[in-house]
Amino acid sequence: MSIESNDRPVRIGLGVSGGIAAYKAVEVMRLLQKAGCDVRVAMTKHAAEFVTPLTFRALSGQYVLVDDYAPSNPDPIAHINFSQEIDLLLVVPATANIIAKFANGVGDDFLSSTYLASNAPVMIAPAMNTSMWDHPATQRNIAKLKEDGVRFVEPVAGELACRTVGTGKLEDVENIAAQALTLLGIPDGVSGKAVEPSDQDLAGERFLITVGGTREQIDPVRFISNRSSGKMGFALAERALARGAEVTVVAGSFSAEPPEGIKLVGAMSAAEMFEAVEKEFGSATVFVGAAAVSDFKPRDAASAKIKKEGRETLTLELEKTRDILSHVSENRHKGLIVAGFAAESENVIEYARQKLEKKGLDLVVANDITREGAGFNTETNIATILVKGRDEAVECPLMLKTELADRILDEIAVVRQRLAAAA
Repeated sequence: MSIESNDRPVRIGLGVSGGIAAYKAVEVMRLLQKAGCDVRVAMTKHAAEFVTPLTFRALSGQYVLVDDYAPSNPDPIAHINFSQEIDLLLVVPATANIIAKFANGVGDDFLSSTYLASNAPVMIAPAMNTSMWDHPATQRNIAKLKEDGVRFVEPVAGELACRTVGTGKLEDVENIAAQALTLLGIPDGVSGKAVEPSDQDLAGERFLITVGGTREQIDPVRFISNRSSGKMGFALAERALARGAEVTVVAGSFSAEPPEGIKLVGAMSAAEMFEAVEKEFGSATVFVGAAAVSDFKPRDAASAKIKKEGRETLTLELEKTRDILSHVSENRHKGLIVAGFAAESENVIEYARQKLEKKGLDLVVANDITREGAGFNTETNIATILVKGRDEAVECPLMLKTELADRILDEIAVVRQRLAAAA
């Protein structure tokens, strides 16, 4: 479905400022796109430190504006043209800094200049520390903007990224998108299923998901690890929870934000993760090995810091770690579905199919970590899902990791139906 305004799709200028919640703007953009809107993105330079412009460009197909004077910018007066062509300026998240700039007429970057140049309605979704939100200066600036006609999607109370509890957390992305669509005149603030809650099709399932990377100790200071952020595993946990499942996550090292409502078990090394999974998987109905578990560890970790004096080289003898995914598959109880990931840099499908068969998995998600927009520490992914007993693969082009998570969960649901029919 598309939303038309003067014989063209509704155009939303999505402003992203520099806060930890910046990654949620990607989800807001996708919800608005699904509702038929043409979304164009403008970011502050600090926002680009949290989410790369490439993520938004890949998903919108349009140049992402950060700096009017950047050599790559195709429009030297973009803040004027951008501001005049949009039907709504939506800022997600809005920091205390950008709110202060808007309220006091400061136009010292692309986003604040766009605000001053635009005649379109403005909606702001703030996210910040509780003390910053409650500060009299911030509240004065908010009052000024409300007097000027700016709409606010108020932040909610909860645990913030800084681990404090209070008001300042970004409102749910579905509600932000719904309020933006309502302001644009879309009935009930929604268009299709894009902003509706998911069906509870996984109710009764108990997911156990491994997430993040492991760290194998060399000495008390140094360790061997990898670049896993935990984003894909936590996306699976978030979407499984939203679809009615109970979710336990065994997590190693990660930088992504865990979703609320899950049981989180810490396990930093491969051995600790093995022990945690061994303890938990007996009560699970679905196991997903999404963690990047170290295949090898130092045979003998030093008890004291290894000094560099007197040596030009350091040789480490490594030994294999225990294979968690194989262990779960080989020792599964009746009805347990086992899924794994295959992150490869070459012969991706061939290696993934070998993993599916050798480890006796129900399905495996293969992704080429060398492809642009895929791999570690990105908001997006590209994957191929291989399912046991099925020749054809499920191709998943560039999409948000939360969207890929739903595709994976769809296939898990099909496996469950097949098992139920065979019982």
